[in-house]
Amino acid sequence: MDATTVTVTGAGGQIGYSLLFRIASGDMLGADRPVRLRLLEIPQGLKGAEGAALELQDCAFPLLAGVEITDDARVAFDGANLALLVGARPRTAGMERADLLAANAGIFGPQGAALNDVAADDIRVAVVGNPANTNALIAAASAPDIPGDRFAALTRLDHDRAVAQLAAALDVPVAHLRGVVVWGNHSATQFPDVAHATVDGRPVLDALADRLGGADAATTWLDEEFVPRVAKRGAEIIAVRGSSSAASAANAAISHVRDLVHRTGDAWTSAAVLSHGEYGVPDGLYSSAPVSSDGTGYRIVEGLELDDRGRARLDASVAELVAERDAVHALGVI
Repeated sequence: MDATTVTVTGAGGQIGYSLLFRIASGDMLGADRPVRLRLLEIPQGLKGAEGAALELQDCAFPLLAGVEITDDARVAFDGANLALLVGARPRTAGMERADLLAANAGIFGPQGAALNDVAADDIRVAVVGNPANTNALIAAASAPDIPGDRFAALTRLDHDRAVAQLAAALDVPVAHLRGVVVWGNHSATQFPDVAHATVDGRPVLDALADRLGGADAATTWLDEEFVPRVAKRGAEIIAVRGSSSAASAANAAISHVRDLVHRTGDAWTSAAVLSHGEYGVPDGLYSSAPVSSDGTGYRIVEGLELDDRGRARLDASVAELVAERDAVHALGVI
């Protein structure tokens, strides 16, 4: 079998480091699929990527067909079948959101253009670097020859956090839960929704009401504890650990690609994919929704009902995405 070329940007950073060994070992694409890694870094990060490459060599992974390190996007994406866009400009103290968007437009615009010119015909792109939804929009807009459905932004970490918080509240293994959805932006406005979730086939809302002392208590817990904690979990980890949640972000990226490639079966997960108007989200935005895959790409699961509470939360998150889109449009990026 020919090796699959996987490009990881920001490969010398913490998330990139956590990703590379799992990709090379077969965790992402399978134990029978050779991979060729391309590590893209800015010049200051090349030493970190080179060190990771040395460790990859020392692991002697049977599936690893080669590692190439570069600071040139066209070299990194040449013939790429999968691209994980991890490297991004983080928000620093005093930085306005418009400045953050402008800084990342300078990263994801050129990367999108390079993907457009040199990536393989079957390229799939997962945007990890924040603000992920709008970075996906920028990259896709800069790659007019690649269908927009080939791009997605990572909300799998939010999804996994929501599942884990529910499992802890209900004192059940995470495998017993199905049907959680994360809607909207990967930001504080995201909406982790349990209205369609089940635990061992039973509605999660009923199980929460039994455990917490009634439907009103369950709603209060969801609004005052569950939703805010999922949205702010990253900040919580930074406060405790002293650095960002690199390993869990890498795990989510692995799961995102693995489910895309190997199918979700009759289940769904969450990802920010291109909207075609589903659930009232404007065309062209990358907004998180329930998605399933038959192995050829993620598609939005349609037909779910949103109650007034859910509708209001999704609308608020979409309004933020529209504002971000308009801000990058004003910059002349899209």
